[in-house]
Amino acid sequence: MSVQPQPWPEPDPQIAAAVRVMYSGRREAPLAVQVRDRLGELFPDAAFADGFGRAGKPGWSPGRLALVTVLQKAANLTDRQAADEVRENLSWKYALGLALKDPGFDHSVLSEFRSRVVAHGLEERVLDLLLERLLELGLVEAGGNQRTDSTHIVAAVRDLNRLELVGESVRAALNALAAACPDWVDQALVVEDWSRRYADRIDTWRLPSSKTKQDELALHYAKDGYTLLEALYAPVSPAWLRELPAVQTLRIVLVQNYTRTPGRGGRLRIRRRERDEDGGDGLPPGPIRLASPYDTDARWSAKRDMFWNGFKLHVSQTCHPQADGDRPARPNIITNVATTASTLPDTKALEPIHQALERRRLLPNRHYLDSGYPSAELIVGSAKAYGVALITPVLLDTSHQAKAQQGFAATDFTIDWDNQQAICPAGKTSTTWNDVIQEGVAKTVVSFAALDCIPCPSKDQCTSARSNRRRLSLQPRELTEAIQTARAHQQTDDFNRNYALRAGVEGTIRQATHTTGLRRARYRGLAKIHLDHTTSATALNLIRIAAWWNGHPLDRANHSHLARLQLSLAA
Repeated sequence: MSVQPQPWPEPDPQIAAAVRVMYSGRREAPLAVQVRDRLGELFPDAAFADGFGRAGKPGWSPGRLALVTVLQKAANLTDRQAADEVRENLSWKYALGLALKDPGFDHSVLSEFRSRVVAHGLEERVLDLLLERLLELGLVEAGGNQRTDSTHIVAAVRDLNRLELVGESVRAALNALAAACPDWVDQALVVEDWSRRYADRIDTWRLPSSKTKQDELALHYAKDGYTLLEALYAPVSPAWLRELPAVQTLRIVLVQNYTRTPGRGGRLRIRRRERDEDGGDGLPPGPIRLASPYDTDARWSAKRDMFWNGFKLHVSQTCHPQADGDRPARPNIITNVATTASTLPDTKALEPIHQALERRRLLPNRHYLDSGYPSAELIVGSAKAYGVALITPVLLDTSHQAKAQQGFAATDFTIDWDNQQAICPAGKTSTTWNDVIQEGVAKTVVSFAALDCIPCPSKDQCTSARSNRRRLSLQPRELTEAIQTARAHQQTDDFNRNYALRAGVEGTIRQATHTTGLRRARYRGLAKIHLDHTTSATALNLIRIAAWWNGHPLDRANHSHLARLQLSLAA
């Protein structure tokens, strides 16, 4: 398939006339019509040319397919429904510049388009193009305020326990081999009971209830998996079969769930891995532990009382304080979406978010975050590298003295950084000042003399250490002072009034999950899911801009209008 970038055709005169009649007077035009009238050729073909060849059979315009994909997300349509809209809906034909008799395309074209976009790393292109246009129109700009929050995304795979995961991984590998080289399967794999054991999905039949029988079945799955791998790595087997993704996934699943050790007679003994606290060999950490053979990017994760298998989505948007009922000077625009593994801490996601905003020339002056994002390093680093002030509550001192609010916490000591010493509340001066590395982090350990601490009348309030002396573990000076300043500021009424601006991002996440169905992933693999998220963010931005164009403020009083607008997108 080839693409020769060309300008979009002007709307067909016959369709344009019909649209003008249908939406004359006070009736608002559909989103597709407003986007074409106000933004014109939003996604030019040249922006997607890297994903298509220069020679071959001409394909459908990638820029117009991008618009179809965005409108599809705005109306939460399937591929087949979106293709029907292109063929039947006059407003979509108007936006795409199609003739009245144009038959459109087969719905499978949309899937192929997404695959090409992901294969060539163009997942963020639609959002980038929209934000560039909004920059030109003055609807978004660098500086000002932005807010970010995260939410969970459920993977498009079934939830499997460890026993089901191993069995299904063997089954997935067998199916992949049977499809790739059925003759090899018939000749090399003649194993009793395999056709019965792996004919159906593992989770479709009732697993044994007793622990003993579950352990026996787990060992059967493991032996079958190792038998399959031994056959694949035999000298007579085709080497390319070992490189099939399902086979590599099976190898990882077996290593993560079993150990093999030499036994009597030289035979290998297979054992299930168990947690260290249960006396086992230990399980791999959550960030690398596979949860499904069909989506190797999905991970199990927990947050407070929530436990899910999937991913995490971070949404950043502009925010403008306004009086109730006033029309905002600009709509609140989503400036970035980041899709990460569910096990990645929010603190690790903030730096890539700032990098993406810098690339789009949309870095804010003040970034509003919840307490899961900041750290002393990020507070200082964001201000230095990007000029961004993090407006966020930081975690309080976790020492037992600070938690109990009894005794002397680290903040009660006077730190003289220049002379490298600390003074305790009783007036004693520290005796040692050592720069060390603790768990890979630079710290300064300050110690007081036991001869000063033992007779001190406040010793019970200060330390319970066996060494009978108080120690302080301090971060570098700049980080320590930054965190102390932040903790003091967040106790003020001024901070609470200012921080209230962050709350609106939760409404944006709710709009995203309810309008575009983001809570459950439609695809498998982090790259495809991220493409779905950027397309959804683009669709939400267009919905918000259309509401702002028509004078509908995005506040709680106008949620009913937004619902009507979203329902009309597929009309």
